[in-house]
Amino acid sequence: MTTTITTVDARKHFADIVNKVAYGQDPIILTRRGEKVAALVSIEELELLQQIEDVIDIEDAKQALSEAGENIPANEVWKQLGL
Repeated sequence: MTTTITTVDARKHFADIVNKVAYGQDPIILTRRGEKVAALVSIEELELLQQIEDVIDIEDAKQALSEAGENIPANEVWKQLGL
């Protein structure tokens, strides 16, 4: 179950909130002036989100490589961008 609290309350109860997220595995949404501004999630959930993002990035790269056209090495792109 996701809990929503204000940033003011989060500052007041920071240690408790960290424990709730870390050990309870439930995300907490932080609000400021009634608007959602951030979320606190467990490290396990963050790592899962990062793994999902990596899979999506790999699939996007495979799709791009399968499309017709000239492949440009990353070094050349970086050079063109001045990086």
